[in-house]
Formats: sequence, structure tokens, C-alpha cells
Amino acid sequence: MTDDPQTRPNRLDLGRVFNEVPELYDRVRPGYPDELFADLGAITGMDRRSSVLEVGCGTGQATRTLAALGSSVTAVEPGAGMAALARQRLASFPDVDIEGSTFEEWDDRGRRFDVLVAAQSWHWVDPSIGWQRAHDVLSPGGWMALLGHVVVRRPGEPEVYAETADLHERFCPGNPDWGHPPLEEEVRTTDEGWGLVDGPGGLFGPTIVRWFPTVQWFDGDGFADHLRSLSLFRRLDRDVREPLLDAIAERIRSRMGDRASRRYLSVLRVGQRAE
Repeated sequence: MTDDPQTRPNRLDLGRVFNEVPELYDRVRPGYPDELFADLGAITGMDRRSSVLEVGCGTGQATRTLAALGSSVTAVEPGAGMAALARQRLASFPDVDIEGSTFEEWDDRGRRFDVLVAAQSWHWVDPSIGWQRAHDVLSPGGWMALLGHVVVRRPGEPEVYAETADLHERFCPGNPDWGHPPLEEEVRTTDEGWGLVDGPGGLFGPTIVRWFPTVQWFDGDGFADHLRSLSLFRRLDRDVREPLLDAIAERIRSRMGDRASRRYLSVLRVGQRAE
């Protein structure tokens, strides 16, 4: 990400592609392990008295766990379809309020929060605005927490991209985003900072980083649906995307026994607001 304002419309457009398929997104995207939220609570002291701001709640996957911990949650989500599904999913939690807006344009109405959580969403926020806003809406001593997933591979383990690289190149040749996932052991070495090119400067203290290995299993059609929920594939023309995903599903059926894994390192990065 850069601070160049010319890149901002493109970032917003890509962020909105998830709003096209909220039910699919909710069904196929990975959740976060309970251990991650346990560490989040232990580090930040988050409890039933805490107020939590969630930036980019999507369909409410992380919101559900935050709400179950008993904290009051204000969630900001720019996608109307995503927000509507989140409200439906979270109707039984009276202390959850979902507000439709980008974080950059959101009206905080002077409210201040103990913890800000962004689950796989902070890279859609303009860094020239977002970090300062995060600092401003947190109470003194408040905490910033970024949750995410990094797709990884393990040596010698069957991996979908390795089995389908020729299909990616056939249907969308020369795409610079194609490539093998990094090795898990390599990702574990990136345990400093916020994991982003544009960090917060001195607005937040040193980060605490925790890794949590997780895995999803799919049949061929399920894996294709998972890829349909990713911005990398959603921004392809439909006439390219659908034949490619159909071919990937068939390859998983024919070469991988119709069973494929998507391996992740889920990551928690937490830092305290600097005074």
C-alpha cells in the first residue's frame, strides 16, 4: 500500500468486491481459532466492561466471538450486503451495533474505545488516515489488534497451486499475482511490526505477535467456491474466472482425490496506544 491518493479508488473498488457475495464469503472463509481470542483478551485485558470497535466486520465472523466474550461491540462495515448479513447473524447479541461506513468516513460521535480490532480488513483502509484515526478513537491505554490469515505451504505436502499453476497460466497468462504460497517456516520469521508496508510510526507501541496454525479442507467444488470469495479472483472477468475455477475443481477431483487443504498461519498483532 502507498499513500498515493491515486491508488485509493482502486483499493476501495477491490474492497467492495466482497459485498457481491456475502453469503458465499460467510460460508467459505476461515474463522479464527479460540486460542487467538484468548490471547487477545489476556493481552488487552478485554472483558465485559470493555468497549470494542471493529473495523470492517464483513459478515460478522470475528464479531460473533467478540460479542460472545461479553464486550460491547461497535462494528463498522462499508458493504451494505455484508452489513445486512452480519446484522442477521448477530441479532441475538444486544450489545453489538453495526454501522454502515468506511472507517475513514465514519462518524465516531466523540465515542472512545478500549480495543480496536480489524480482522483481515486493515489493508483496505487508507494508511494515511487510518492509523491516526485508530489512535484518536482509542482511550488512553487502549489497544490496536490486527487479525489475519497468511496462506502457507509445508514441504512435501500436496498443495493446490502447485497442482494447478498451468491452469492459472492458461486462463490468465502473465498475472503477477500468481505464485506459490510461502513456506510456513518462512512466514513465522516475520514476527515484528504490523506486517504492513505502511506502519503507524510512533502512534502505537511495540507489537506483540502470535501465530496460530489452522487448516481448511475442501472438495473440488468447495475449493472453487473459496477462490470465488477472494479479491484476486473476483476482479477477474467472469468469462475468465469461471472457466478457470471449473478447471481447478476438476483438477482437484482428478489428481487430488477430491480433497484439498488450504493451510494458514492465523496471526494476531497487538500494540498499545502511545500517549
